[in-house]
Amino acid sequence: MIQHRSILQSADNTGARRIQCIKVFGGHKKRYGRIGDIVTVTIKEARPHSMVRKGEVHHGVIIRTRKETRRPDGTYIRFGDNAVVLIDKKTKEPTGTRIFGPVARELRQRGFSKIISLAPEVL
Repeated sequence: MIQHRSILQSADNTGARRIQCIKVFGGHKKRYGRIGDIVTVTIKEARPHSMVRKGEVHHGVIIRTRKETRRPDGTYIRFGDNAVVLIDKKTKEPTGTRIFGPVARELRQRGFSKIISLAPEVL
């Protein structure tokens, strides 16, 4: 469950290290973001000479959460960190060219097939 001011890890090669959520999209006063939700984020820490800079505002999609997610078959999936992939505002395609770490199957249903194809492992 990602909410306003949550600190996230970057799971792509854009150069961001620490990211802070500043808005969860999806309706009036939506409080929590789950896997597959789009959030507005700001870069808190970035690698030098990278695609993004500290203080920039971008859109991202949540790919991993520490809070477990229940699946229709009754199983739960939980990750060890909260991670986000930066995406383009209009096309919803990832900004980076690589995705690090596993991603959840639920992203395919939400229309992020490009992230699924770039990920090394889909759980």
